[in-house]
Amino acid sequence: MDTGLLEKLCMQVYSKYPEISGVKPKVQAQGEGYLLVFKNSARASNGVNIQRIIRVVASASGKIIKVSSSK
Repeated sequence: MDTGLLEKLCMQVYSKYPEISGVKPKVQAQGEGYLLVFKNSARASNGVNIQRIIRVVASASGKIIKVSSSK
């Protein structure tokens, strides 16, 4: 994946999910596009660690097709 395209996609995801800002995704080729998986963990108010996973399916041209997230 082109680094410019990856940066563009990351900025779109970071704007919607600021809690994963700065996390570098794991990128996999998928069909004619890409799957980007962002993983981050945060501490809840009760002290429990919560893992946050954001999966983004994007076309080869850089358009986000689908986003799913864990809670």
